[in-house]
Amino acid sequence: MMAIPDDPTPCLEDLLERFRGVREGEVQTSLPGMDVTDPDCFAIAVASVDGRVWSAGDDRQLLSLQSISKPFLYGLALDRLGRDAVHRKVAVEPTGEAFNSLTELEEDHLPYNPMINSGAIAISGLLHHDAPRESQQRMMAMFSDYLGRTAQVHEAVKGHELEGAHRNLAIAHLLRHFDVIGDDIDGAMKLYAWQCAVMLDTRELALMGATLANCGVQPVTGKRALQHRHVRDVLTLMFTCGMYDTSGTWAYHVGLPAKSGVGGGILAVVPGRMGLAVFSPRLDAHGHSARGIEVFKAWAADWGLGVLGDGRDPPREPHEVADPSKTRQAN
Repeated sequence: MMAIPDDPTPCLEDLLERFRGVREGEVQTSLPGMDVTDPDCFAIAVASVDGRVWSAGDDRQLLSLQSISKPFLYGLALDRLGRDAVHRKVAVEPTGEAFNSLTELEEDHLPYNPMINSGAIAISGLLHHDAPRESQQRMMAMFSDYLGRTAQVHEAVKGHELEGAHRNLAIAHLLRHFDVIGDDIDGAMKLYAWQCAVMLDTRELALMGATLANCGVQPVTGKRALQHRHVRDVLTLMFTCGMYDTSGTWAYHVGLPAKSGVGGGILAVVPGRMGLAVFSPRLDAHGHSARGIEVFKAWAADWGLGVLGDGRDPPREPHEVADPSKTRQAN
């Protein structure tokens, strides 16, 4: 895997220029007051585990986390409740269904994984049920730990998530029917709305990824945001499920744990090395940034990224199995 250049900014600027002409996809216009409906907004950032951050483009433009929040809430649930309690209610299998499908439940009626809407709503329900009066405060404190500053939500986006979430509300009622979440559906949905409305820029998004790459410790502040023993859980489900029904294609072409959101952001993690982020609001049919997908494919190839190797020639000859006929027999 290639080392981060001493100054990767020229590489980031090159990626911007190479993919600025990508015009596919549609902007999510149902996020009120966000001022990110300009389809030409485009930013790239990388944050290393030693706290250095480089970026290019519209790197200070704010976006809402939306579904990128899902792995972080999953991590919070693991920290607060433990693996057994969480996975009694949410499974860990990829799904070929869309992220907001009404049929995204396994045969035993559990959501397939925490990265799709049904799983994320179940996670919100677990956290709310655990501490109804403190769940929002705990969640915002967690995001503050990742960001290295006080986390804030966009009130209009939060309100929209609550008022226009009829499909998600239907999913929540289905989860309640199967006893995945408790009776307080309103409380679970409020927590889900809050997590989607957290605001940040592309540089900060890369730092959140670098925190996961750094075993759960925020690289700038040195504060632990996620217990070390749960980092692997989060990254594993980002790798297998984070890009919804295109997770297999993503793993094949990019090969990194990742998560996208309809706010136009995509976050990826190179474990032990860095966090990578792209923001561009045009979305493809799967809800991913269309430019972001193309950028990450090229980025992975240019820098030799990928947790399973970069597909290039090995640095040394592979170990050859000894010829049994020439192996001495022990006396």
